[in-house]
Formats: sequence, C-alpha cells, structure tokens
Amino acid sequence: MYKVIKCKEYIKYKDGLILQQRAFDKVIDGIYDGVLILLEHAPVFTIGTNGGLENFLISEEGLAAKGVDVVETKRGGNVTFHGPGQIVAYPIFSLEKLKKDAHWYMDCLEEVVIKTLSQYGVHGSKKPEYRGVWVGNCKISAVGVYLKKWTTFHGLSLNIDIDKEYFNMINPCGITEFGVSNLLDYVESIEMEKVKEQLVRDFQKVFEIELENADKSILE
Repeated sequence: MYKVIKCKEYIKYKDGLILQQRAFDKVIDGIYDGVLILLEHAPVFTIGTNGGLENFLISEEGLAAKGVDVVETKRGGNVTFHGPGQIVAYPIFSLEKLKKDAHWYMDCLEEVVIKTLSQYGVHGSKKPEYRGVWVGNCKISAVGVYLKKWTTFHGLSLNIDIDKEYFNMINPCGITEFGVSNLLDYVESIEMEKVKEQLVRDFQKVFEIELENADKSILE
C-alpha cells in the first residue's frame, strides 16, 4: 500500500525531516510499502554529503541578514536551495518492494520529472556528468537521496516559480557553468496543485504503483 501526502502550507526544512522520519518508521514497520510527501519549503539552503560551504557566494553575515536557514543533510550532492515556488517530493519507498538498486531508483526519479515536464510541452533531459533534470543548459530539477535499510529518504525538487535570486547566492550543486530555470520560463501560466497531481500520476507510471491520497495524520 502506497500513500501520498500533499502539504498545503510551507514546511520548514527540519519539520520536513521529521515527516520523512515518521514515514520511514511506518514503512520499516510494514504499515505502508511507501509514502510520497509533496510540499513547498520555507526558504532554506541545504548542504549534501559532497559538501557545499565552499559554494556559497555570500557571507555568513549576508545569509543571516536574509534570514535563510542553512541545514546540513544526509542526502547525496552539494548545496542547493529550496523555497516557495518549488515542489519538493520526498518518496519514502522500500526498495525491497521495488528494486534494490540505488542507481535505478535515481534514474526513475529523473524520469518522473521528464514525464511531468513533457505534459507541459517542455523537453527535459539528463546530463551524464550531473544528476537532475535539465532544459537545455538550465537545471530545473535537483535529485539527491539517502538510503537506510533499503528505504529511501530525500528525493527531488522541481522549480515552478521559485525566486532564482537565491540561486545567485550559491553555485547550485557545485555547478558553475550552467544556469537554473523555472517551469514558468517555458509556459505562460501554471497551477502548482495541477503540477503536483501530474507528478503523482507520473510517480505511479514510472514506479508501477498506486498512490492513495492521505493526510499528514497517518504519520502520527
């Protein structure tokens, strides 16, 4: 049984970690095979296991003045930004129920985004040297995961209408030669909830699962 939770309010990053841990506990206990959490974060820079502090282009004082949190995480990758206007998907899935292959799993996450973009007439692609999804030479989706007991944490982000000025404060994912884009750079208008619904459909297609709508209360 797979559940999907769509959070309506902005979620602080550390609260998102708590939701992931509660979902993980439910999956490990066999209550669910997986839980997909979709949300938008309050502004935050996150640092992955590959580092990231060296890729800040703003001082600690400047960050403090902006009032943006900086959080170190266990996901793979480097520094990135999450905030309003960006959908974050946290699939807490048991790979024992799907396929015990981390590279396959990350390929699937990228494929979900590519399928969703295609529904809006946007061609997303992969770059062999970098994880994530690209439109031309602009990154529109970041992917970073962590596995524990063959159960997944973290996941992907998809820029819809995020304030790109925050990305000017960092080298996103440690990359300096390419830019960052929003879905709204390529389409005239869009509804965030409609994109979330499309992502859910594409998660179901790519992973060949059925996701049932649920509330955060199932994680209590």
